[in-house]
Amino acid sequence: MTEINRKINVIGINSYKFEDLPLKLQNLFKETINIAVPNSYFEKIKTWSKNNLEEKKSFFSSKSNKDLINWIKSQKTDVILISRGDPLWFGIGRILLENFSKNELKFYPSNTCIQLAFSKLKIPWQDIINVSIHGRDSTKLVEALKSKPSSLAIITDSTNKSLEIIQKNLSELNLIEYYDFWLCEEMGFYNENIRKINLKESLPPDISSLNIAVLTKAKKNHSNTDLPLFGINDIIFKTFEDRPNLLTKREVRIQILADLELPKNGVIWDIGAGCGSIGLEALKLRPNLNLFCIDKRIGSKALILENSKRLGVKPKFIFEEDMNKTIKTKKFNSFEKPNRLIIGGCDKKTKLQIINKLAKDMSIGDVIVIPIIDFQSIKELKEALEDQNFKTNLNLIQTYRSLSIAEGMRLEPNNPVFLLKGKK
Repeated sequence: MTEINRKINVIGINSYKFEDLPLKLQNLFKETINIAVPNSYFEKIKTWSKNNLEEKKSFFSSKSNKDLINWIKSQKTDVILISRGDPLWFGIGRILLENFSKNELKFYPSNTCIQLAFSKLKIPWQDIINVSIHGRDSTKLVEALKSKPSSLAIITDSTNKSLEIIQKNLSELNLIEYYDFWLCEEMGFYNENIRKINLKESLPPDISSLNIAVLTKAKKNHSNTDLPLFGINDIIFKTFEDRPNLLTKREVRIQILADLELPKNGVIWDIGAGCGSIGLEALKLRPNLNLFCIDKRIGSKALILENSKRLGVKPKFIFEEDMNKTIKTKKFNSFEKPNRLIIGGCDKKTKLQIINKLAKDMSIGDVIVIPIIDFQSIKELKEALEDQNFKTNLNLIQTYRSLSIAEGMRLEPNNPVFLLKGKK
């Protein structure tokens, strides 16, 4: 095989000014005849030849497609390929490595648009999540948004209305108020512009095609005066970002609250309460209930207290301890017995132990609701309730959420949950 001596110099830029290049790269341009330039700024780079480069150059207008690869392969001498920022960061670098040997390629990265944006916003960027929807669908964007990172940088695509898709996805996932939205245009170039956009309004009409979006977690004072009567948005509840399972999602929570048949007065226990979302919303609906929240995870009491402030309610007791131990203590016998009982967040053995300990003392008309994700445990739990004279029924809650994509819309499934209800 003949060794190829030609070099492909891939140069990232953040400015249309020739003089902004390092001296080494200025000299490389002076020495190289064949230069490929993205067609979006082809005319701007061609002016370099007239104003700065004495020798006549041959420019190729690139659309970063197969024509570019064929053009490079047809060249017998060294070439320059201009890119933006870092060619190996969501750029042309990956495609070049698939078509040429590493020995042929030399990369000269500049600052990425994300790096420049965060420097102008004066926000540390070592922990941000990066997503590109440039020439890609929005699947990875939706996955990233669901994890609710504190900062998210999105490489957009002006040809597929990506800003509109981001706006719709945030609305569909109930995250419009969760993030501040920064539109960063032409980063590093003469017309650089950063502005904060209100996504509840229409996007501005004068947006540059060279843009990225940066989402940063909004600092919000939660008020309990503007909450809906029923079906509180998930983002209202504080939870640990690395423990999303502490929150019962709105769609499932609504059904649990309906199944509980909440009385005006009485006692409700929320076992495995997590961040307290079910019990606290029940208390908001029925303020005269006495609420007992129990969860063994460290930090759960602080979460429940914070969320009770956000909802403007006050649980009677919050216990941050293992229910298995609580049942065996003397203080357990002094607790008010529940009229409504939610059993979640624990294994089958513990659920059975709770049923056997509490159900026998519950009165006619009292209700137990058990959210279940483990199909194999349903039979034993159902039989345990029926042994305590509870009439049971089982519902499978499977919901879907519409999400916008470039082609229109798709349905995203939420995790299915079985709800086992027993009424004495």
